[in-house]
Amino acid sequence: MLDINLIRKNPEAVKAGIEKKNGDPKLVDKLLRVDEDWRAKAAALDHLQSEQNGLSKELSKRRTKDSLARAGLLKKRIAEMVVENEILDGKRLEILGRLPNLPLPGVPFGKDESANKILREVGEKTKFDFKPKDHLQLGEYLDIIDFGTGSKVVGSGFYYLKNDGVLLELALVRYALDFLAKQGFVLWFTPDLARDKFYLGTGYAPRGPEAQTYAIQGSDLGLIATAEVTLAGIHADEILSEADLPKLYAGYSHCFRQESGGYGKYSKGLYRVHQFTKVEMFAYARPEDSPEIHEKLLKLEEEMWAGLGIPYRVVEMCTGDLGAQAARKIDLEAWMPGRGDWGEVTSTSNTTDYQARRLNIKFKNKDGKAGFAHTLNGTAIATSRAIIAILENYQTKKGTVMVPEALRGYVGKKEIGK
Repeated sequence: MLDINLIRKNPEAVKAGIEKKNGDPKLVDKLLRVDEDWRAKAAALDHLQSEQNGLSKELSKRRTKDSLARAGLLKKRIAEMVVENEILDGKRLEILGRLPNLPLPGVPFGKDESANKILREVGEKTKFDFKPKDHLQLGEYLDIIDFGTGSKVVGSGFYYLKNDGVLLELALVRYALDFLAKQGFVLWFTPDLARDKFYLGTGYAPRGPEAQTYAIQGSDLGLIATAEVTLAGIHADEILSEADLPKLYAGYSHCFRQESGGYGKYSKGLYRVHQFTKVEMFAYARPEDSPEIHEKLLKLEEEMWAGLGIPYRVVEMCTGDLGAQAARKIDLEAWMPGRGDWGEVTSTSNTTDYQARRLNIKFKNKDGKAGFAHTLNGTAIATSRAIIAILENYQTKKGTVMVPEALRGYVGKKEIGK
């Protein structure tokens, strides 16, 4: 949620930022009109309540027929205005909730992903002296991925992992958790469900035509699409101590996404599935520290993927591809030989105070003043996409797959399928 005072003081700058993110700047004008009505009503209500307080003092000394009648009318009018004010405030907050976070200075301008900026490539693209298979072919041949049974039991977009596929999944989780624990992250195994409040608080729509959430009918619960939701909820409605910041959390969870809509030729297999496992990084920070922490999360992502020996590139999202929450976002894209192209495997975002305002997450500095914290998130490992990258980059001519050295201790072998 944006700062209403910023919108009041500098609406044109806010409109410009929203337009850069392909949002509707007219919402700002609509918000300001409702906000002005709400403020006028609030001032009138304060005046009536002051009048009521004065009349109460008068009545405590002397009651008359006229003063009692005035008190009754005041009470009725105040009750009406409270309801009117609540309705206006609801409209105000509804519009405010539809405004996206503003891009930070320096974020490249662009309407869509075609304007994203490639910052660097790390590692050489894997080359083979044979025609490489894609992960679906390898998964079936090695008997480690079963989409057929997943489709039968659950539906399209679900899968079973089998045999060494199970060990590889668990190895990736342990690899990420062990790595982050050494970096001082607090480890969490989060619930797979969250209330609407926390989806909305982090900037996701839990229900409605654009929602990607599996909602639980008859409740305000939904299956989480990322542990970002549950990690952000930990300190909702709390005031943190500045001395305790930054707080660095690593959340292990299952993630569920409807993935409705068309996603082109790369939608098959594990790349876009309805359920997967992820280790997510999340940080609570002072506003002045968030740019540095964002770079730290990106550095950690790079270290993890370099440790797996997977070629990757670093891509900064343009303004039109940031999404609602992010003020700046950077992805890692791994080389995937099966498609002969890059595929996103991690994303790290600085959401500034956008989520903290929605979830009421504050911190108090040494002078006792409270302000909103900044929140940041970053993918450590999304196992489904990591498995794609490993199978396709580490495949051998005989159809087996070498296990990355960093995972061999967890898997218990050097080669899958031997």
